[in-house]
Amino acid sequence: MKISVATLQRALAGEVGMSAELDEIAKALFNGQIPGSWRRLAPDTLKNLGNWIAHFERRFEQYTYWIDKGEPAVMWLSGLHIPESYLTALVQATCRKNGWPLDKSTLYTTVTQHTKAGDVREKLHS
Repeated sequence: MKISVATLQRALAGEVGMSAELDEIAKALFNGQIPGSWRRLAPDTLKNLGNWIAHFERRFEQYTYWIDKGEPAVMWLSGLHIPESYLTALVQATCRKNGWPLDKSTLYTTVTQHTKAGDVREKLHS
């Protein structure tokens, strides 16, 4: 995304030629839509461009935090590319850690009074 926008800016300034892909990106951005070349790299969505960018930034922040500081105490599941894979990995890791049979294990949730991620002070331990 960053490279395509920078290249588009250069093309609009006349520094490089305008390719068909850059033209498609320019038209999509002008119309407030997600360019097809970007859409192929992200989960399917019905969001408009503005909401998609905001969602992308939150996902980026979550992944960056995870890489830099480890798994967060609160995981924003909608921000994961495939949340089912994360939940499956949680069950598998817990079973491996505790020596439980995977085929007899399941995931359950508990509703809490927390309304913001900042309300959670520490990560639960399995």
